[in-house]
Amino acid sequence: MLYHLLYPLSQEFSAFNIFRYITFRSIVSFLIAAMVSIVWGKAFIEWMKLKQFGQVIRDDGPESHFKKAGTPTMGGVFIIGSVLFSLLLCGNFLSSPLLSCLFVTLSYFVLGFVDDYLKVLKNNSKGVSAKGKLAWQFITASVVVYLLVENGIIDTKLYTPFFKEAVLDLSWFYIPFAAVVIVGSSNAVNLTDGLDGLAIGPIVTSAATLGLLTYVAGHTEMANYLYIPYVENIGELTVLSMAIIGAGVGFLWYNSYPAQIFMGDAGSLSLGGALGTIAVLSKNELLFVLIGGVFVIEALSVIIQVTSYKIRKKRVFKMAPIHHHFELKGWPEPKVIVRFWIISILFALISIATLKMR
Repeated sequence: MLYHLLYPLSQEFSAFNIFRYITFRSIVSFLIAAMVSIVWGKAFIEWMKLKQFGQVIRDDGPESHFKKAGTPTMGGVFIIGSVLFSLLLCGNFLSSPLLSCLFVTLSYFVLGFVDDYLKVLKNNSKGVSAKGKLAWQFITASVVVYLLVENGIIDTKLYTPFFKEAVLDLSWFYIPFAAVVIVGSSNAVNLTDGLDGLAIGPIVTSAATLGLLTYVAGHTEMANYLYIPYVENIGELTVLSMAIIGAGVGFLWYNSYPAQIFMGDAGSLSLGGALGTIAVLSKNELLFVLIGGVFVIEALSVIIQVTSYKIRKKRVFKMAPIHHHFELKGWPEPKVIVRFWIISILFALISIATLKMR
């Protein structure tokens, strides 16, 4: 909003020219999202307590989690709300990549909100059926990717990290592939959201990494120098990424151990979808496996556990996702959380380092 209202005035007042810079709007976006998230978060938590809308804990989870029953949930409402408020002030809504990413984010937010609401309303841990979730997610992702390809916003090429010219054109097979990336990211973040502050840490590091990559991909000279594909107007996703980081920091203010509120599916599904969509738009689909390494590990642990039990009738881990495995091995919850954050930071640094390895 500020961009569209104030930047046109730069022809008369040169001071307003500052709004043209993505770096400036990204910093402002972070600050606004962080402050709004902290201020709104406090009021939201009190309201949730007043309404007695608390988290329902699964019976098959670790016993140490039973005491968390009743903790306010649906923190994704003020995370996404803070992101949107920040973007309304700092975003350039003439950017097709930004609008596409926001569509996926809001669609998954609605899905997560309905799921959280059903859990709270019916006081059970099931919510929307797994098939219903996947159908909603894949339809949204497939439609968005199809429109992006059809309108020439992104191409159907797959770029390989670590190599300059290793490019594979998937043609129309790219649409289901990219949809899998987005849906997989959304659900992997959802699986990671099991301990106080566990998911939001890797979300912040992943958003920071993707924010840097989108900034570079939106700059012609930088993109050519680093041998990465240039995508027009994708720099606006840097503003979105910084808003996610700011809102995430504000949420962590209340979600750090012991948590005063949980993210809920409204937050995990939408933020995971946003990260996956940014990866697709910036042509970092394969690199995203490394960027979101913690999410990948969490998702793989569930796949391995389920597959092993179905085939061998034996479990590989004490419990999946893998963060519960370490809990049952005797690691204190804060130790599990911080160590996963450290791993996430290492993955982020390695991902950024690939820019100079091409």
